[in-house]
Amino acid sequence: MARPSKLRLRKCNINHFLYYAEITFLSGYPSSPTRWYKTKKVKVCIVGAGRTGQVHGTNLAYRISIAEVVAVVDSNMEAAKNLANNLGSISYYESLTDAIKKEDFDAVFITTPTFTHCPLAVEAAEAGKHVFCEKPMSLTLREADEMIAAARRNNVKLQIGFMRRFDPEFRKAKSLIDEGIIGKPVLVKSVGRGPGLPPRWALDPKTGLGMVAEVNSHDFDTLRWFMNDEFKTIYADAAALLRPDVAEEFPGFHDIVAVMARFHRGGLGVIDGGCPVNYAYDARVEVLGTEGLIAIGEIQGTSLLICHKDQKITTESFHSWRDRFREAYVSEAESFLKSIIENREPEVTGEDGKKTLEATLAAIRSIKEHKPIGLPIE
Repeated sequence: MARPSKLRLRKCNINHFLYYAEITFLSGYPSSPTRWYKTKKVKVCIVGAGRTGQVHGTNLAYRISIAEVVAVVDSNMEAAKNLANNLGSISYYESLTDAIKKEDFDAVFITTPTFTHCPLAVEAAEAGKHVFCEKPMSLTLREADEMIAAARRNNVKLQIGFMRRFDPEFRKAKSLIDEGIIGKPVLVKSVGRGPGLPPRWALDPKTGLGMVAEVNSHDFDTLRWFMNDEFKTIYADAAALLRPDVAEEFPGFHDIVAVMARFHRGGLGVIDGGCPVNYAYDARVEVLGTEGLIAIGEIQGTSLLICHKDQKITTESFHSWRDRFREAYVSEAESFLKSIIENREPEVTGEDGKKTLEATLAAIRSIKEHKPIGLPIE
């Protein structure tokens, strides 16, 4: 193979994270992509040492090469210490304020209860830290606006944690939809069912938005993403049929929900939600188009089948969201870090988070008022 006759080298510094040389072959070889020869890791602080914080922390520490986890924050110091030790005996703090004062880091991953998202995100942004925030984005649209404004004001990235968008099957489906393989999408049906109850704070209307937000936020985002359109009206109904005893402590509690959505260009969306369903973590989607159908997901969590002598066949289901979307959590975190390194817009923005929150709040209002709710809501 002939050698290139000429090279053009360029060295760039992007936000002090990444240095690379771009080699352009002018003859002898086809055009070559950018090659990175030196990478500085993005330093991350995990805010929240619960289940989701553990998932993100473990992925960032051990599975994502461009990340360096340097600190953990949790008001429960024992939980913070345990996670910090699991991530390599790193520093841990009781508050984000302490971590900002004492630790050098570039970004936060906020995995705390929903009612804490806004103050934590704003504090981090004001300190110049990029913000990854789990869903639901916040309790109110006003809080969502505050988070978006703080990120813009301080020129930092804000990404909301909708991991379905990073699952290989969901991404392939989105690509096929955008290519027009099934024609124009006219109906998106999304199933979102969890095996166990949301935490108590999520059931209390003063600190959480209930199952519709904690479990089915992903379904609202999926409908909007696949339909590539904005919600026009939402009608929802719900009941406490699986755990009616919980409704005695938390009036208005529901564990089964059905949502009907209409989009501005006429498409329809359906959400089927339940929690706790006990049998599995169940996330499935169908997209009906004018020229075909795409179906995503299944209850079966493995290809392993066990055939018994009594002629029964058994298999395993997905036990939790951590199993079903294991790789998606890695990909979404890596995408966020790359948006920092490359100084580009995150794949899931604060505006995306706000639109999903608005649809969720409309569904909650519809359940209470027993009527369709038009968007935007006041």
